[in-house]
Amino acid sequence: MVRGAAIYDDFCMSCHMPDGKGVPEVYPPLADSDYLMKKREESIKAVKYGLSGEITVNGVKYNSAMAALGLYDDEVADVMNYILNSWGNEDGKMVTVTEVSKIEP
Repeated sequence: MVRGAAIYDDFCMSCHMPDGKGVPEVYPPLADSDYLMKKREESIKAVKYGLSGEITVNGVKYNSAMAALGLYDDEVADVMNYILNSWGNEDGKMVTVTEVSKIEP
């Protein structure tokens, strides 16, 4: 969680905000996010490779691009574990480096 928080601060916070609530209609919230809970693989893929195209989070459509962050698989796992267990999210299943390594573009 400590490593994931540091990565979040460095790479994610400027768009998704310190509280994980994002920017309405621009950057989706990570806090209490149904997308993160229901679309685990897609969420990992977005952190690992970036994301473009429309997604729906908590009933709101977003269509902003997220650039690939250039993180190693262990860093992706760390930040995902931080996000999936912060701001009202409770996943209970840790993201592993092996799981991240199997995600392809």
